[in-house]
Formats: sequence, structure tokens, C-alpha cells
Amino acid sequence: MKEEKILVTSALPYVNNIPHLGTLICVLSADVYTRYLRLRKKNVVSVLGTDEHGTTAEVKALEEGITPKQLVDKYFKIHTEIYNWFGCDYDCYGRTSSKQNHEISQDIFLKLYKNGYIKEDELEQVYCKKCEKFLADRFVGGTCPHCKYEHARGDQCENCGKLLDAVELLNPKCSVCGLKPEIRKSKHLFIDLPKLEPELRKWIKKTEHNWSENAKTMAYGWLKEGIRPRCITRDLKWGVPVPLKGYEHKVFYSWFDAPIGYISITAEAKKDWRDWWHSKDVRLVQFMGKDNIPFHTIMFPAFLIGAKDNYTLLDSISVNEFLNYETGQFSKSRHQGVFGNDAKEIGIPADVWRYYLMINRPEKNDTQFLWDDFQEKLNNELVANIGNFVNRTITFTNRFFDGVAPKLLKKDLDLKNRYNDVAKLFDGIELKKGLKEIMNFSRTANQYFQENEPWKLIKEDKKKAENVIANLLLLTKDLSILIEPYLPETSREIQRQLNVKNLSWSDLGTGLSAGHKINKEKLLFTKLEDEEVKAFKEKFSGKKKPKESPFSKLNLKVAKVLDVKQHPNAEKLLVMQIDIGEKRQLVAGLKPYYSFDELKGKKIIVVSNLQPAKLRGEDSQGMLLAAQEGEKVGVLFVEKAKPGERVLIDGSKPGEKEITFNEFLEIKLEAKNGKAFFEGKVLKAGSEEVRVDKDLSGDIR
Repeated sequence: MKEEKILVTSALPYVNNIPHLGTLICVLSADVYTRYLRLRKKNVVSVLGTDEHGTTAEVKALEEGITPKQLVDKYFKIHTEIYNWFGCDYDCYGRTSSKQNHEISQDIFLKLYKNGYIKEDELEQVYCKKCEKFLADRFVGGTCPHCKYEHARGDQCENCGKLLDAVELLNPKCSVCGLKPEIRKSKHLFIDLPKLEPELRKWIKKTEHNWSENAKTMAYGWLKEGIRPRCITRDLKWGVPVPLKGYEHKVFYSWFDAPIGYISITAEAKKDWRDWWHSKDVRLVQFMGKDNIPFHTIMFPAFLIGAKDNYTLLDSISVNEFLNYETGQFSKSRHQGVFGNDAKEIGIPADVWRYYLMINRPEKNDTQFLWDDFQEKLNNELVANIGNFVNRTITFTNRFFDGVAPKLLKKDLDLKNRYNDVAKLFDGIELKKGLKEIMNFSRTANQYFQENEPWKLIKEDKKKAENVIANLLLLTKDLSILIEPYLPETSREIQRQLNVKNLSWSDLGTGLSAGHKINKEKLLFTKLEDEEVKAFKEKFSGKKKPKESPFSKLNLKVAKVLDVKQHPNAEKLLVMQIDIGEKRQLVAGLKPYYSFDELKGKKIIVVSNLQPAKLRGEDSQGMLLAAQEGEKVGVLFVEKAKPGERVLIDGSKPGEKEITFNEFLEIKLEAKNGKAFFEGKVLKAGSEEVRVDKDLSGDIR
């Protein structure tokens, strides 16, 4: 009989930000399960990585003024450091932007195409005439058609939570240039899911008994609604290029190549990767949050089935619900909630976070991270239960037996069934119940210590006291094995104090040899005090400071145009040298509206604290302001003010921090009757009012 091979994956977190505690649940769950399998000496390979393509990366890169490659490199490093700190130990760790993922994604696509599962169709998309490109959903902002929230994105409204299509937005604006886009049709490639549905249903019926209930419910919900062809291409530059004539300038949707990343990451790490991903003898176990269910129960299996290349398909899936923070959602921008880097810096050990997330693992419903609950579980479960038992046992052995293990004459507790119960829970991927059972085991050990009163026995019956201590050392050793998947550092520390190492599941129930010398005791956990909890609540509450005027983010200055040239790589762009109190270069889309002579010598208004950007290969260190009315554009200007003079409104101060383009778009400047205003207040350079060339009225961008 062939040895069972088990492939374990965690959903690949997206690298456009720092992962928060909720993101870490599926990553830690996969790590816990894999560690258990290793304790059982199973042939297991675990896979983790980062999802790096798609619109979100391009948008975030634009906000930060860097390339998508620089962005994902930056966050890949941050994610890696966080997973390492949390004790995640994966066999294969990689990225979806790798050469291998490009090659394997393209290979699977070509097989789908060859087998007749790819079709061509048209989509209505948002197109920006000024940027001369179709805009992916995250590059469009506007008013939500459902709740009328004015800052909805092209894929979702953060206010009401509705999923959107960019063409549905009211008053849409391009997130790059701020102008109103238009709707155009373009050709795209679709995976023909209806054609794959019979085989997909057959496979689901065969494997669904190994799926968590939420996975089954959502997958069948999709099937009940009727699956339709899904577009797999996008008009982006950052992604896996489509290897098909006529589609060379498109890339795959990130959800197409992201799950294929499991395969490519394995291929990078293991020469025998095909033995794991092209086999019917491998059991694929996947962990993820509920938002990833359709991509792993419908889409990814459909890709692999349609490729007809004997790919390993999902066997078991464990899906966690969402973890929210206190009374709201995790939000890095609002400083609400604990993120991976915060956990590292707070000073609380990684195992405490691992314990809390696993004992509270949201398996059936969304749950909340609560600081009071965190404190209660650390103080009353880790400190008072595990920590108390281990410390008392090691301390007593060192004090009364000079750190030498007595001979085990008789096991006072038959715990074989308890160990089997824990194993069954692990095998059924019931990780929360498994941890609770281990904590019950530790309580039993504490109770045994308390009932036998070794501090009295040592005076009254030393022989019996020796056997009790031998039993307690056995229980301590077994506890270190049982908790290893959840608390690896704590397990190592217990085994260090016991002077043992590299224990496996088969060592359960075996006592320490008589005469074995243990090490000095050391506390495993430290209590969390009320004052600390209060400080953490305040720090991560996301409470808003007194609201400042959005205008205070801007640092506007008068700039004199010294020279104007044609952009070497873009017909509609100009490259301008300006004096803003210092020499700078700007790139502006003014070619259709102004001649070189009209601009040269003019005193314009510039956003001096905008993140520098590279536009078609040329550096742009700021942005000039102009108003638009219909097809007319007029720049903001002054005549008397000197270069470098601040432009303000009454009562305002200039912004000191660098801002992103998206932050600038949230500040609504407007032109009326040939002057520039913010919320009814006219912009001024000193005492001189800022005017708008060509006497326009409209939005200023």
C-alpha cells in the first residue's frame, strides 16, 4: 500500500498592505494542521506565498509613487517577516509574480484553450480618453448607485458593502487624472464554466463530505444561481500576459493565476513537484477565509479539470469566517485593529497570539477580537493553566529531587483515549475543538497535581511522592507534544526545561527515564495587566483626531514656468521646467490646450507636496492645477506673487506631509467666475486672488 501524501495550502494573502490578525487565521490554521501531520510522521508538503498581481497592486503602487514590482517587493518582505515571527514553518514559500507562475498559468490557459473551454466575448468597460486606456475597477471612483456614497470604488462600495461594476457608478471619475470616463466595448476571453459544469458537479459530489459547511453552502449557492462564463482577462500591464494572438496587451485576472500559484510555488521549491500536483494519490487540503470559497471550489478546480492534465484536485477544505476588531473592522488607514507588525512590536510572544486566534477560530460565524477577552484567555488559560502546571512540576522536581527524574513505577492516569480523541479532532480538521481538548488535558494534569499534594507526600511517603513526580513529568512531556502545533515556541521551551527534544506523537505516554536530569524552571507566560489593556485599546481604537479641513493637506505654491518641451514618449504630454523657490520638473497633459509660448513665463499654481511620479519615463515633481469645463481647460495662475509663495485660503495652514494622488482627488477645488475656490473660500497667494485662465467654471484638477 502506497504511503499517503498530503499537500496543505493556505490562501495566498494579497500584498498591497500589512496582514491583520483576521488575515492570519487561515495561514496559522494551515501551519497548525501541518505541524500535527509532521508529529505523526506523515509525508506532507505545505505551501504558502503571496498573491501579487491585479488592479489593487497597480492602484496602491500609484498611491505610493512606485512601480507595481517595487510595491510587491516591499510588501513581500513585510509579509515574510510577519509569517516568520508568528512561527509559520512552510515547506514551499513563494510569489505569484514569479517566472514559474507565469509559465504554469500560461500553460494551463493554453490547455484550456486547446480543449475548447475558452471563448471570446465583449464587455462594456470604462475608458478614459485622457489616459487613453480602459480602466480596471479600482481605477474608477464615483457615487454608489445604491446608497449614494460619493467615494465608492469601481468594484465595491465600502459604505454599504455592495459589489459593483465600474459601469454602474454615478458621476464616475478616473482615479488617475480625475476626468469623467466613457463607456466602451472591448473584447475579452472567458472560461466556459457551463461547459465544464457536468464534470465540476461530479467532482464536487465526490469530495464534498470533506468540506466545511460554509464551503458547501456557498459552492452550491453558485451552482443553484447558474454558473456562467467568467471573464479571465483584464486591460492591465501588471500581471501574467495572455499568450494568444490579439490579446498580447492584456493580462489574466489575478484570481486566475493566484490559485495556480500553489502549483508554481511548489515547483520552485521541489524538483519532484509533479509527483505532488499531477497525481491521484495526493490528498490536497486547503485553508482559507470565506471570501475565497468560490475561487477554490468552482474556479480553480474548473481550470484544472479543463486542462485535462491529471492535476491534483481539492480533497478537503477548511474555511474560516471573518474576525472583526472590537466593534468594527480592521483598518490600517484608520489605525483600527492589530496588524502583524503591531503584534511583533507590542512585546507579547507570538504563541499568545497563535493561541488566541486558534481558540477563537471563527469556524461557523464571524467573531471579534476583544482585548478584555484576550487578557482573560492569556491570564486564566495560558498563565493559570499551562504555565502554572509546567512551572510547578519543574520547580518541584528541581527543589526536592535536585532536577533528577524519579523512576516511574505506575501510571496513575490512563490517557490513551484522550490522545486518540485529540488525534481524531486533528484528522477531522476541527482545530478549535482540538485545542480545547488539549487545554482540558492540561486541567486534568493540574488537578492531578493538586489532589496528590506532593508538597505533603515528600514528607510523609517519599516513594509515593517519587511516583507522583514521575507521572507529572510524563504529563508535562506529553503536554509539550500536544501543544506543539499550536504553540511551537512554548513546546520547545517546555522540552528545553525537561532537557528533551525532537519528540513526536509516538512518544506520548512514555515517561522520562529514571535519573534523567532536567534544566532549571522558567516562566512560560506573563500576565497582561489592566493598565496595559487600557493602553492597547486606546492605541488601536482608530479614534479620530479633531477633524481638520482637507485643504490643510495641500501645500500649494506659485511656480514660474521656465521652459516647456514636448514629452519624448507621449503626444499629449508636456515636460516643463519650473521655479517654485527651487528648480523642479513637471509633466502635464496640456499639449491640446496650450502652446509652448502661452505657458512659458506664466506663474502657475502647483501641488508641491504630491508624491513624485514617473509619467511615460519622465519625472514629475508635483502637479499644476487647472480647471475644466467641457472640452476647455484653463490653468490656475497669478501675476504679482513671487515663485515659491504659498497659496492658501483664509484660516488655513500649508500641509507638511507628502500626499498621494488619490488623497488629492478627495479635496474638492472648483472654479467659479474665473476664480479658484475651496468650500466657498477663494485661493490666495498673499493678498492676490488666484484666477483661472480662460474664465472657466468647473472642477479643478
